[in-house]
Amino acid sequence: MGGTPPVVAKKTTHTPKAIIHQKFGGKACYKIEEVQGTTQDGCPGLAIQQKGPCLFRCSLELPEFSVVSEAFKRKKDAEQSAAEMALQKLGIDPAASDSMVQEPQDELISRLSHLFTDEFLSSLHPLSGHFRAALQRGGNLYGLIPVSLFAVCDAKLGNICKSINPGVESNPLLAIPLVMKAAVSVSGSVATSEGQLWMRRKNPYPPDIIQSSISSQLNSPESISIEAIHIPYSLEKNVDSLTLNVSSTGYYLDAIGQKLGLTDASKILVSRTVGKASSEMRLYFSAPEWYLVDLLSDLNVKEVPSEEGSFNARASYFSGHAIYGNAILALVGYTWKSMDLFHEDISLQSYYRLLISKIPSGVYKLSREAILTAELPMAFTTRTNWKGTFPRDLLCSFCRQHRLSEPVYSVVSTPSKQSSEVSGSCKRLKVEQSSAEETEHGNGAGVASLGNGSVGSEGNFMCEIKISSKLQDLIIEYLPKDSYRKNSDALQNSFLRVLLWLNTYFKELDMPLEKLASTADAFNIHICPEKFVKTFTLCPFIHNLHQKNETQRDRLLDSKSINQSYIMPEHGLFSLNIEGPDSGTSPSNGSLACINYVAYLVADGEHVKEPLESKDEFEFEIGVGAVVPYLEAVVTQMSVGQSACFNVDLPLQELILAAAGDSVKIFSLLSSKVCFLEYSIALLHVTEPLEDRMEQALFSPPLSKQRVGFALQYIKESSASTLIDFGCGSGSLLDSLLDFPTSLEKIVGVDISQKSLTRAAKILHSKLSRNSHAGEPNLRVKSAILYEGSITYYDPRLYGCDIGTCLEGVIEHMEEDEACLFGDVVLSYFCPKLLIVSTPNYEYNVILQRSNPSNQEEDPEEASQSQACKFRNHDHKFEWTREEFNRWAANLARKHNYSVEFSGVGGSADVEPGFASQIAVFRRRGIPLETDNNHPTPVDLIRQYEVVWEWNRSDR
Repeated sequence: MGGTPPVVAKKTTHTPKAIIHQKFGGKACYKIEEVQGTTQDGCPGLAIQQKGPCLFRCSLELPEFSVVSEAFKRKKDAEQSAAEMALQKLGIDPAASDSMVQEPQDELISRLSHLFTDEFLSSLHPLSGHFRAALQRGGNLYGLIPVSLFAVCDAKLGNICKSINPGVESNPLLAIPLVMKAAVSVSGSVATSEGQLWMRRKNPYPPDIIQSSISSQLNSPESISIEAIHIPYSLEKNVDSLTLNVSSTGYYLDAIGQKLGLTDASKILVSRTVGKASSEMRLYFSAPEWYLVDLLSDLNVKEVPSEEGSFNARASYFSGHAIYGNAILALVGYTWKSMDLFHEDISLQSYYRLLISKIPSGVYKLSREAILTAELPMAFTTRTNWKGTFPRDLLCSFCRQHRLSEPVYSVVSTPSKQSSEVSGSCKRLKVEQSSAEETEHGNGAGVASLGNGSVGSEGNFMCEIKISSKLQDLIIEYLPKDSYRKNSDALQNSFLRVLLWLNTYFKELDMPLEKLASTADAFNIHICPEKFVKTFTLCPFIHNLHQKNETQRDRLLDSKSINQSYIMPEHGLFSLNIEGPDSGTSPSNGSLACINYVAYLVADGEHVKEPLESKDEFEFEIGVGAVVPYLEAVVTQMSVGQSACFNVDLPLQELILAAAGDSVKIFSLLSSKVCFLEYSIALLHVTEPLEDRMEQALFSPPLSKQRVGFALQYIKESSASTLIDFGCGSGSLLDSLLDFPTSLEKIVGVDISQKSLTRAAKILHSKLSRNSHAGEPNLRVKSAILYEGSITYYDPRLYGCDIGTCLEGVIEHMEEDEACLFGDVVLSYFCPKLLIVSTPNYEYNVILQRSNPSNQEEDPEEASQSQACKFRNHDHKFEWTREEFNRWAANLARKHNYSVEFSGVGGSADVEPGFASQIAVFRRRGIPLETDNNHPTPVDLIRQYEVVWEWNRSDR
């Protein structure tokens, strides 16, 4: 490496406070004073005194004078300001510090000298523990300390090395030649040896210092056994566990050296910490011979060359820098808290948990302690419904795991003005945005308010996110298009959006660069593909998230030992058995389901069943993908009190081993047997969405039952024989109608959700089949059918029914233009004789929200907002006032030759603010003209719906 250019020290401009410290040291005294800021309330003449933000002012006292800073929001800003004012008085310009270029080298020499002093040996410091342990080594090893420890165990020395060579940030091994070079400059006090990577103090420590430093170790156990992990460099070999035996008078690095086949521990290279920064978990590996030759022949090493043959991809993935040869992962070392050796065992389960913590979904699974069950949700609905670590903290954890800088985000508020003008038959929401300068807030919350309006419920919030490398290369930039009415919702949804895209990438790590960029665009994320791939270059070697064991599934399906009474292959579910009576209370979208469960690993045909994971109570939100798909598919078919047992094919092996208590035993089963997972679950209780709970607290019977009663009255009056429920969901209306004698002979449900339709089919089939004998109220119903499709599309098979219903929980979940389109389609093409539409009355929300049950947890930010500004449920896209609803319905009726009358349930039309649920009843004025040029003949139209379930009495 003779041709390697010399290392150029990084040019640094010290902060004002750092310069003051260099010149005055402990003589500089900073005092922080808390002051109350003034507030701009935007209301001249307001007599009520309002509190402003808390600010900080700093006074800096130097030997000859003192200064006082202005008030700042952060303490450190006040300190830097005071230091800058002091420098101005001293006539020192921080920017004109070219003479400092070589200062870091002098600092390194000074720091190294300090580490070999008597005082440091007696101190509580992670590195001083190694000094004391080295004094108990025997023979020629007495007092020898591996050089690789200095930069990773002493943060100050490490930071100095980074200022000299920025490459140390990404590869701490580059600090070794810098430390060796500094040792040459202090050869009077520090001894080194040619061709060796160790140092020792040249002059012996005083006996009393040695005695006082190591006396605490005399009472330690004779021998310590520490469980660690052996990581072979060959990916063909498995990771396994090993035991380190450390004697009370020995040095633990010698024990690690023995396991690595070394007689000289000075050749051990030590990584920075793995996992939490406060942890002593590190990787230990032997210095390759080629590296020693290069290092010791030229101390100006700028980059560590690579040797692919012994490159350890798994160890390098954890450490964030290149590791060669076999490595040992151990949680052992010295800390700031005690002179004793700190250690904890690392099991194979811990290793695999560490591995999945580097995947976005894995971080969430670990936060819920439900590795085989939980899944990163697709949406952040409310703070109370979200379970586990919040998206912002998840993304920060992910960045730390991959050695990236903390995400920098900016929450921007844009004031909105709503216009109630009606275009055609539909009111449009108009948002006027004014421009403003974006404000970034690193690692902290902040809002850049646009315009002169106050930040609050009248604004829309958007959150931008930037993620950079430690060297400040921009890796990911998220520029949102969606806005939210709450600051916290904007922030958490934006962080979740980035996590979901990263999760998509980790499921297909070998995707081409073009596809990588296009998937990022779909999430409103901008990346530099080359830099991004370089950052995660080792991931494809370690994770195989996109590979499924389809062969095993085929073998299981062919096995006679599997009960295939119910198969859902799209979810990887082989069999399902639900037991217990139907209580009638089932989870629906937005509700919180609480289950208990046990997941087993079962060896096919072997009578071997090992428990992997269990929870006495596990709560999750339905409809947002918060659990693995097959579990939600089963739970939504259950009712409270029922239990279920089902089998599914295996998830990723690393997830199973991360969940398993005895990873060695489970790994043996996975390697030698054909296995599958068996779940045993029970649905304990269901917490309805907030909207339903608010209604139940105020109305008896609940509004949902009152809406059914309203529809039933019109069915009886009209003597309708055919009914279509548009947006039938899980069939609650159709199910309720079967409890009453009516003239209905055919009932039809249409919905876009397969999951809801599956539930509806089970309920209706059970009731129709059970009550098909004489005397039951639904005896006249001859047929029932459920269709999958959007209610904004027309299907000619449903033309001209007697009565159509679209009750609450449908149109408010659509965009407003879609709701308008539905009105046009149903009255223009389906042409029912009677159509009943209900939707929440926005004006009634203030009453409902005042009756919110006291035991309902509420987001503090949400509670502080004006109650009248909140929709009745978090997933409502809009809610209409009475005037807006009446205008929409009247325009539709006039346009399509219908009459319309208005009513409602819950409350009274004569008492403000009217009904809680407002209802419009449309009546067709005459027979529709099918030959009208504006009305296509039904038989000429394409069938838009798919039949998912059909029942006929004649077949029974």
